[in-house]
Amino acid sequence: MQVLEQDWRGALIAEARKWIGTPYHSCADVRGAGVDCGMLLVRVFVDTGLCAPFDPRPYAEDWHLHRSEEKYLGFVEGRLKEVSEPKPGDVVVFRYGRCYSHGAIITKAVPLTIIHAFQPAGMVFEEEVSSNAALCDPCRTPKFFSYWESSAA
Repeated sequence: MQVLEQDWRGALIAEARKWIGTPYHSCADVRGAGVDCGMLLVRVFVDTGLCAPFDPRPYAEDWHLHRSEEKYLGFVEGRLKEVSEPKPGDVVVFRYGRCYSHGAIITKAVPLTIIHAFQPAGMVFEEEVSSNAALCDPCRTPKFFSYWESSAA
């Protein structure tokens, strides 16, 4: 039986929702105990079978404030393709500090709704981006990526 793209997208979102309420903890990846935004993406993609297991740790919690190297973006670009029109199940990354360093799973394209581990909130939760002043800041310059799309943005 062939699994359709829509089914995979649904499975990805369902897996991300299992993490809602998990406390924010830098470099952690244990559902219910602690996770950061990067490891949330890793675990959701690995646990749904869309990505081979990998571990980008160790990394400093505040590396993005002191370096210009696009480490976070590099991990995303190495596995997903940039797209201009996001769909549920895609990934959005935001610029914080000098480089892209915050990511989330998109659950709804319009209005843009995401699941993310957000340090200021202290946990994983789902929200409309428009309700979060920090994410709406124009300097965040969101980029969208998809596992499925073959055309670049």
